[in-house]
Amino acid sequence: MKLQQLRYIWEVAHHDLNVSATAQSLFTSQPGISKQIRLLEDELGVEVFSRSGKHLTRITPAGEAILKSAGEILRKVESIKQVAQEFSNEKKGSLSLATTHTQARYALPKVIERFIKEYPDVSLHMHQGTPMQISEMAADGTVDFAVATEALELFSDLIMMPCYKWNRCIVVPKNHPLCQVSELSLDDVAKYPIVTYVFGFTGRSKLDEAFIEKGLAPKVVFTAADADVIKTYVRLGLGIGIIAKMAFDPETDSDLVALDASHLFEASTAKIGFRRGTFLRGFMYDFIEQFAPHLTKEIVSEAYNRQSKAELDELFSHTKLPVY
Repeated sequence: MKLQQLRYIWEVAHHDLNVSATAQSLFTSQPGISKQIRLLEDELGVEVFSRSGKHLTRITPAGEAILKSAGEILRKVESIKQVAQEFSNEKKGSLSLATTHTQARYALPKVIERFIKEYPDVSLHMHQGTPMQISEMAADGTVDFAVATEALELFSDLIMMPCYKWNRCIVVPKNHPLCQVSELSLDDVAKYPIVTYVFGFTGRSKLDEAFIEKGLAPKVVFTAADADVIKTYVRLGLGIGIIAKMAFDPETDSDLVALDASHLFEASTAKIGFRRGTFLRGFMYDFIEQFAPHLTKEIVSEAYNRQSKAELDELFSHTKLPVY
């Protein structure tokens, strides 16, 4: 069994069983990959992939178990490389993170700008997706960090740390009737068609919970993953928008009005998470602290050693988070 063979089956599984695309991404030949996979299967005595002619059709049950172990081995190998690189050049390497549009567009730019200036030899890679996709990428080692509000708690392999709290605002065109209301209520909001985030995105669950608790059934006419898209459709008159407060820019959104909704919805908490067992290099600790100053290297190291969600919650139970 060769490490290269494990890498091949892992990459094929993550390229939708497309051997040709895998070969291109690894800068090798398709026949070479197919041959090595066959040699591995012959050695193991089981098929990792089912086939129809020359095409791979699905991962076998045995293959699922083998791929899980292969992923763990490949992550260990990567950790060994990172340990060596940390000692050879502590300011050179790569950092990958997965996050949502709102975090990428509004929360992370200044942090990334500052980080790149400090670590010009660290290549930074950002992946965007749904909170579930983001969590999966961190859990399977595709990325180093996940930054999101929803779904992170579904993965027990992730160490999650709170970064900041945020709330929402109601976005309406100028001269909208809601602008005349002195203090908005959920009843006021529920009278109008609503444009907001897709369920599972950017704290949407808190929004739904607030309406349910009041016995209201808001008319959500349009949903999107992107706050900028939501504001576009508010401008078109499709409805009033409910977005993260940080996603409203008084300059670029000067044709709209943001109405405070912090008293209507429970604040949500943005978190950063990484897989248990991840080797954190010095610049990784620095990135976390730049994003959330209370997450110092000492605190992150302590979180690293906590074994359960309850222990993590206890560690941060008295932490006062900034609110945006």
